[in-house]
Amino acid sequence: MTINSEPSRAYLEQLEQDTERRKNELKHHLASHDGAADELHERLESLIDGQTAALGHVLHELHENPETAFQEHRAVKLIVDHLADHDIPAENPAFGLDTAIRAEVTSEDFDPACHRTIAIMSEYDALPGIGHGCGHNVIAVTGLGAFVALVELIRGTPSAFSGRVVYLGTPAEEGEGGKEIMARAGALEGIDAAVMVHSYIADLVDQVWLGRRQCTVHYRGAAAHASSHPFMGRNALDAAVLAYQGLGLLRQQTPPTDRIHAVPPEGGERPNIITEAATLQLYVRSQRPATLKALSQRVTEVLQGAALMAGVDVEIDWDSSPAALPVLGNSPLSDRWVLAQRRRGRDPYPAGTVSEVLAASTDFGNVSYRIPGIHPLISITDQDMGLHTRDFAAAAATPQAEAAGVDGAYGLAAVALDYLVDDALAQHVRDDFHAGGGGIAVESYFD
Repeated sequence: MTINSEPSRAYLEQLEQDTERRKNELKHHLASHDGAADELHERLESLIDGQTAALGHVLHELHENPETAFQEHRAVKLIVDHLADHDIPAENPAFGLDTAIRAEVTSEDFDPACHRTIAIMSEYDALPGIGHGCGHNVIAVTGLGAFVALVELIRGTPSAFSGRVVYLGTPAEEGEGGKEIMARAGALEGIDAAVMVHSYIADLVDQVWLGRRQCTVHYRGAAAHASSHPFMGRNALDAAVLAYQGLGLLRQQTPPTDRIHAVPPEGGERPNIITEAATLQLYVRSQRPATLKALSQRVTEVLQGAALMAGVDVEIDWDSSPAALPVLGNSPLSDRWVLAQRRRGRDPYPAGTVSEVLAASTDFGNVSYRIPGIHPLISITDQDMGLHTRDFAAAAATPQAEAAGVDGAYGLAAVALDYLVDDALAQHVRDDFHAGGGGIAVESYFD
């Protein structure tokens, strides 16, 4: 029997049509702030463009030598060497992680009691088997180029800004929560805001990023001969199957953007033995911290109920790697990003252009609920393709990707500069952060 296993594209095509419609309908409503003087931005652009060849070298070296979470040793050396080429010392290891990096530059008059600090972040981990299918090699050079340009700016023009810029090289974004680990070790202490940019198939000022938690469930029953003594067994696989079915039924009552994924890595070895041990691994995702907490509770109840029905023991382990919160955007900082990208010949689409249904997760969300931050997206390809694919990995080594690395670097540097020099903008950033629900106790949120 042959089954047509090709999913219908009707819904996806409708989402794509809706996106095209919103591209024409949605408009930016940019807040009016002065930011830094034009001559400073011109100098900043020049300092970014002067790194084009070196940043391209880093981008391609990272692409050709992908390293997965916590193994990014070659990547770290490339970045630290680039900083050293500009006489910038870097701390590595940092915050208890061998592949984390920290560097900083301060103005001559810097006083933490009076002046602001902004962090610029890079990612550089790759995906197992796919390489840079999420474009982290591009993300790496955007943060690196931005930081170096601001260092050179303050060296050449000491009055350019009063404050501090911190560069954070953040490993293990892919499922391991590197930024949360760093934050718990003090990486964000004394930092008032943070910026980074992500590779994508379009220029977007903002997009929905779901919060995500991981869960591993161990069911343990009693083994018995499945033919002669089945009544003496307690089937752990039954519990796993009941849980899987229960999670499927639960989806009917969850918000449209909630996601539940489950796989059974362990479920017995032979059919004539009542299964003694079974395991489920889950991801759950939701659009708000509060709804992620509520979804986690309902999932826990389903998992416990399955154990009760099957008469087996259950152990539920949440967050073997730190949970990722949704990304909390910041409109005033996003507005500065738009203006900076327009300077580079780009015009990012407004928030809401792409459907909230098409959402993934990132550990930058944990940063964004601690301090104000932005996580815009920058196009490295004109082709319609998904993240975490070999096609996207190939796109991350093209001339378009190189251009995105340079344009993204200017965008991050420009936002940081505007934030440091404009007091009214900084106040607006703080107000927007608190109005959006920022400032929660991230580390203990799910306790």
